Amino acid sequence: METTSAPAAPSKPTITPEALAELRARIGIAQPYPAPPHYRCPGTDAFRTVAWSYGDDNPLYADPEYATGTVWAMPIAPPSLVGGDSLIGEDGLTEDDRSRAERLKGDPLRGVHAFYAASEREWWAPLRANRRVKRRTALVGVIEKPSEFGGVGVQEWTAQVFQDDSGTVLGAQYRMMFRAEREKSKERGKYAAIEPQVWDDEALARIDEGYDGEQRRGAEPRWWEDVEEGDPLGPLHKGPLTVTDMVCWHVGMGMGMYNVAPLRLGYKNRQRVPRFYHRDPQNIPDVMQRVHWDPEYARRTGVPTTYDYGRMRETWLIHLCTDWMGDDAWLWKLGVEFRSFNYVGDLQTITGVVTRKYLAEGGRPAVDLTLEARSQRGEVTSPGTATILLPSRDHGPVRLPHPPGAGTDLQATLDGVIAAFDRR
Repeated sequence: METTSAPAAPSKPTITPEALAELRARIGIAQPYPAPPHYRCPGTDAFRTVAWSYGDDNPLYADPEYATGTVWAMPIAPPSLVGGDSLIGEDGLTEDDRSRAERLKGDPLRGVHAFYAASEREWWAPLRANRRVKRRTALVGVIEKPSEFGGVGVQEWTAQVFQDDSGTVLGAQYRMMFRAEREKSKERGKYAAIEPQVWDDEALARIDEGYDGEQRRGAEPRWWEDVEEGDPLGPLHKGPLTVTDMVCWHVGMGMGMYNVAPLRLGYKNRQRVPRFYHRDPQNIPDVMQRVHWDPEYARRTGVPTTYDYGRMRETWLIHLCTDWMGDDAWLWKLGVEFRSFNYVGDLQTITGVVTRKYLAEGGRPAVDLTLEARSQRGEVTSPGTATILLPSRDHGPVRLPHPPGAGTDLQATLDGVIAAFDRR
């Protein structure tokens, strides 16, 4: 009797030493960014609109006349504008860079689950109005970490550094994709018990009272000597989240790294990234990004309704810091993890606490903060940290920090960033 063996089950994507070595070989190779900047030469209107998009009306960003009377003597961009994925920065690539970028084709960890898990930001100098900005992008760190599901996990850190046309190195953002050997089946049903929040009038009135109680430090200096470890920040209220909030977000922040666009431009983008488009019930191709505004499309992915972007909560943590610190201070560093969904209808309460007061590099008066965004369910959806430089009666006004490795151009700064990740 003749028998045949069953076909072998397809192997699951795994993280191998060889794949990690191939990935690490890409560290430091400058790569083109997939989308052009939303603002090529941002001016005061861009400053105002970006801050407005996440609910911040600080006149330091919104009112040029007010800004000229501050320590900065002119309008400066809100911190969220320097970075923010595709907000600013034209690629500063040479022909040699472009030829080396051929080595970046394909993914050494192809098929291994990836999700956007965390972001870190640094700011070293203010962006002034009407400056063109260059950016340089590269993989800077590959760090092995256990997965929460018991398998191998890898933090894949990509950095962007920014420099304006006066030669000033402005800041950097570090984007972490977590790669894990994880089955889709483990994700299904995880969110089945969550229902969209419904609010009664009394609860909404309490939220409105919270908005009424929020205060911005503004022109009154927050002196380093007056701050103590344990001092609270906030609360700052964000929500209940609506689709309108996300529409306003996109007005200021653009459509992101996939360069989502309307009509004929959308058609051209669909030719460029066809796998990003799926058919809607009317058989019309539309972007996967619609999970953020189409409840039915979101439910197809296993979640109860539409939800925000992690980047939104990052800007909310920034907003808490800038409201608290005042116009004379400097937000130097911020890190945030994206742990859970923030659904339409959810309220996020943003708070923080001073955890350390010290003199940083060169005797700069500084404080470290722990931050969090917590939902009405009591879940911390985005924990974070920050470092702020404060004016001091004894040490004088804020002195801006140096980029890693004291870099004075994009490549030197990127090299300093890579060295810092090597030490992690």
